[in-house]
Amino acid sequence: MNANPIQGQGTSPQAWKASRRLAQVPDIDCRQLVPEGCRAVIVAPHPDDEILGSGGLLQLLAQAQRQILLISVTDGAASHPGSTYWTPQRLRIVRPQESADALKRLGLPITQVQWVHGGFPDTGVTAAEGELREFLKTYLQPSDVVFTTWREDGHADHEAVGRAALTAAFECGARAHEIPIWAWHWASPEDPRIPWERARKLQLDKWAQARKRHAIQAFASQLYDDPDTGHPPVLSGTAVERLQQPFEVVFL
Repeated sequence: MNANPIQGQGTSPQAWKASRRLAQVPDIDCRQLVPEGCRAVIVAPHPDDEILGSGGLLQLLAQAQRQILLISVTDGAASHPGSTYWTPQRLRIVRPQESADALKRLGLPITQVQWVHGGFPDTGVTAAEGELREFLKTYLQPSDVVFTTWREDGHADHEAVGRAALTAAFECGARAHEIPIWAWHWASPEDPRIPWERARKLQLDKWAQARKRHAIQAFASQLYDDPDTGHPPVLSGTAVERLQQPFEVVFL
C-alpha cells in the first residue's frame, strides 16, 4: 500500500479505542483458527513482528497445545541505516537474540516451538519474493495454518512476506490468515481500506496482555533512541501502545 508511508506518530491509540468498526469486529477462538492436529506457522518479516502482531496468539496456541513453527524471514539488520552503533553486523546478532528473549518472556514451552531463520535481506524482501515463496514451501504442510503479515500493511517487507506466504500456503494446500501491524499506524479508525468483513478478534486476558507487554520490552534495539545518531526509536511509545490492545486482529 504505497500511498501510506509510515511516518510521524500515526493514528492515536485513543482513536482506535473509540473506533465503531473495530468495536464491531466479531471474536474468534484460537481453537477455531487452528483445529486440533494442525500446526500453526507464524511467518514474521523481522525479529519482533511475531510478538508485535501475534504475541497473544502465540500464548493461546501454546495453551491449546498446538505445535508452532516460527519463520523469521530476515534478521532485521537494516533497522538503523547510517548508525555506527547499531551497525548491520551488530543488529544481525542482537535482533534474533531479542526475539529469543521475547519468546521466553511469553512462557512458550520450547518443545512446542520450532524456529527457522530465513536469512533474507532486510528491506529487500520484495526483490526476493519468488525465492521466499519457494523457501516457505519447503516447510509447509497441507494441514498447517499459516499466519503472516497483511499484504497491504504499508511496509514493503511486510507486504512481500504476506504475498509470498499466502501464495506458498495456497500452493501447498494450507490455510492462511493475515495480521495487520503497521496498518494501525496509517489507517483511520473507520478506514474502508481495512478488510473489516474478514477481521476477527482474539481476546486476550490480563495475563496474556501482561506477558505480551513484557515480551515487547525485550526489543531494546527498537525501543530507544539511537545513541549514535540520536534518531528516535523505530518503535515509538505510541506504536507500542497501539499494539497492546486487549485483543489481536486476524484477517481470515
